[in-house]
Amino acid sequence: MAKIEVDGLMLDYELIGDEGAPPLVITPGGRYARDTAGVPELGAQLAEAGYRVLLWDRPGCGASDIAFTAPSESVMNAQALVGLIEALDLKDIRMAGGSAGSRVTLMAAARMPQNVRKIAIWWLSGGPVGLAGLAWFYCGDQITAASRGGMEAVVQLPSWADQIARNPKIRDILLAQDADTFIETMQRWAQAFGYRDDTPMPGLSAQDFAALTMPVMTFRSGKSDMAHTRRTSEWVHELLPNSTMVEPPWREDEWNYVSTFPMDPANRRGRFERWPLLTPMLAEFFSG
Repeated sequence: MAKIEVDGLMLDYELIGDEGAPPLVITPGGRYARDTAGVPELGAQLAEAGYRVLLWDRPGCGASDIAFTAPSESVMNAQALVGLIEALDLKDIRMAGGSAGSRVTLMAAARMPQNVRKIAIWWLSGGPVGLAGLAWFYCGDQITAASRGGMEAVVQLPSWADQIARNPKIRDILLAQDADTFIETMQRWAQAFGYRDDTPMPGLSAQDFAALTMPVMTFRSGKSDMAHTRRTSEWVHELLPNSTMVEPPWREDEWNYVSTFPMDPANRRGRFERWPLLTPMLAEFFSG
């Protein structure tokens, strides 16, 4: 485990693989940590395939710090990733991410396109219902708790238990927030997930997509996946100048299937545990 300060936040990260190998960043989804089942396994396989893999905890995830000054949580994470890559002096990087990690990957790449060689993305969150669910998942319980019991109630939420256990400073950061200001911030962060007719993905404009001219491998979402709709993946593919749409190496109903898996770190179970199935396709795509 290593930590580095980026814009006032301590970010937790790990680099695996040969030091001189081409750098590759993996960003998971949800508020899950970098050691969530499936993520380090994918990273280890890609390191074995010849890459220097960066696994990291986004702000508010795992053992990293958090702040509430950014326009949205996705912007905060994208800015943190850009800063982390710069702090580690990684050049000509490959980027991979699923679910929220795909959004953060694209937003970060749009901020540093000259330093990104290739991108792979899967489980792209979108659609009116899917994005409304994100607004509640990330912000709804925070607003409800703060409005009923102030920040003391917020720090008791199950959604912060893992982060506080890994990084007790998170509790102090949360308790230091003014409850009314925190609610206003969460309302803005929730609004940032609002569905729009002019973009498939919140935080990225058509101009942002057009600027991402590097090769992108976009995995088509399953037809039954209402969190990461098929149309969202196809729309993103259409907006990216150099995207190749591919079928993923798993079931058509993969998201619904893995959503039934227990979150059991000790036995390496969880929603991302089948991500290593991506290794052959990612390794081949990122080569060269």
